[in-house]
Amino acid sequence: MSKIIEGFSAFQGEHCETTTIGNLLQFAGVRLSEPMLFGIGQGLGFIYWDSKGMDFPFIGGRVKPDELTASIASRLNLIIKAQETSSIEKAWQNVRSFIECGTPVGLKLDSYYLDYFTNKVHFAAHYAVIYGMDDECAYMADTRQQGGLVKTSLANLAMARNAKGHMSSRNRSFTIEPIGTLPPLIPAIRSSITKNAHDYLNPPIRNIGNKGIMKMSNEILKWPSRSKNFEHDLCLTALLMERAGTGGALFRNLYRDFLKECMDLFGDPKVEQAYLLFTEIAPIWVNVSSLIDLAGRTGDLRELSQASKLLLEIADKERAAMEYLCNLA
Repeated sequence: MSKIIEGFSAFQGEHCETTTIGNLLQFAGVRLSEPMLFGIGQGLGFIYWDSKGMDFPFIGGRVKPDELTASIASRLNLIIKAQETSSIEKAWQNVRSFIECGTPVGLKLDSYYLDYFTNKVHFAAHYAVIYGMDDECAYMADTRQQGGLVKTSLANLAMARNAKGHMSSRNRSFTIEPIGTLPPLIPAIRSSITKNAHDYLNPPIRNIGNKGIMKMSNEILKWPSRSKNFEHDLCLTALLMERAGTGGALFRNLYRDFLKECMDLFGDPKVEQAYLLFTEIAPIWVNVSSLIDLAGRTGDLRELSQASKLLLEIADKERAAMEYLCNLA
């Protein structure tokens, strides 16, 4: 059978989880920008993740998968109904029943299996929306970079949804319940800002948040001995930091733009100070990823030494910015 939800149009976004929530909210009649969704979702973070089972460390610039969606739902009084199952057949029934009723569905999956992804890297915490299907294909809404409205085979979608690995969820799907009136936006935003800043400054372990950036500054100097394929590992790390749905600058562009929207909504000198700092911070992150890429391509370790120094500068500036935001009245 064939079913495509009428009136569905793509939400234009850079990051997969905020784009997915943006698509679901937009269809439900709620229009918020992607930076606003990222900020309300308390999305800004940092993680330097390394373990014996990994080929190379992972650099992340946001909170854990699913947490961003949960925070948006909590702040905006939305009901997110999520389903997970180990059964591929049950997983498809969960989705098909909503599509047949005219409700788009958010999916969490491994982007490696999706037909429209040209960069084949296993990443099991990718998000996209399904808004239609026929006998062979699923009609999907993804980020601007991936083409917006796209399609993939049902067989490959099933593999993407059922994939295992770091950050995976077994066939996770979710919908947003019909929305009444949203709560007042400004109090929700202010609460999100202070909570995000507090969590960033007070991480449970040393490789997360502001302490994690300082840890990376030290660890990056050890990468030559850590890597088995220096060019591949460094160039891929730089690519993921800058272009893998981060909105550029490891999500700092999104957070900068969120703070700018906040300044326009409610004047606050502390928000303005933090915004001005993030206008400086974002380009430094771009420099760091460029230096990592250059070190990978040339083998010149001086680039990593320079990146290490810039990371300490970033840590200082982000700490100052988040201290301003921790203390909003």
